[in-house]
Amino acid sequence: MLTEHWTLKGKLALVTGGTKGIGKGIVDELIAHGAKVICTSREKPGAVNNDENIIYIRSDASKDTDRQKLVKYIKEEFGKLDILINNVGTNIRKNTDEYTDEELDFLLRTNIISAFSLARDLYPILKKSAYPSVLNITSVAGLKHVRTGSIYGMTKAALNQLTRNLAGEWGPDGIRVNAIAPWYINTPLAQQVLKNDDYRSEVLSRTPLGRIGEIEEVASVAAFLSMPAASYITGQVIAVDGGFTIKGF
Repeated sequence: MLTEHWTLKGKLALVTGGTKGIGKGIVDELIAHGAKVICTSREKPGAVNNDENIIYIRSDASKDTDRQKLVKYIKEEFGKLDILINNVGTNIRKNTDEYTDEELDFLLRTNIISAFSLARDLYPILKKSAYPSVLNITSVAGLKHVRTGSIYGMTKAALNQLTRNLAGEWGPDGIRVNAIAPWYINTPLAQQVLKNDDYRSEVLSRTPLGRIGEIEEVASVAAFLSMPAASYITGQVIAVDGGFTIKGF
């Protein structure tokens, strides 16, 4: 039936970095559509959602040992996974010549190595699902030059390319792999730079829709791409950006 294509009922999802910002929005959206969600975070969540369909796990995606424990838990406790959403990511805004090797390593491990490792290690149980989906939350900084720092941009570009490579490699297993590349979204992290009126005005001038995006506008796309309704979509990087990436003169 048509309605079965527009539900996540019975699906098990893992969302990294899912306790605030875009990640929390995605977790809430998946649950609203019927999914059970394993939600990870480096820190204990503040306002806990007591819904029985959410499981909170304290896990740092940048650390090998934490990722290994997480994968072991999912395999032993559930033996399946339908949806993997690599949402975790961070940034340190600096000029390229100011970064230390330690900062470079931290950003690489958090933004790209975590996603690669989890996808690789969860592949055996993802391919057992009827409608397996991997979704990477990247950024328009991986598509165009924006003032977020070279390391952040290159990790997001790498994540976009990983999306394409895995889609091609894992397509025969029925695993779809897509990415969402947001522009400025109304999150606490974005608000730190958007509170500068001149900067905000410049951002809006480059955005055809003339406003900052909302968390729900990213989360709804994430839910759709995880559904059977999107079963012929793979290898795509979808910009949720109010038109920023197509803005010309």
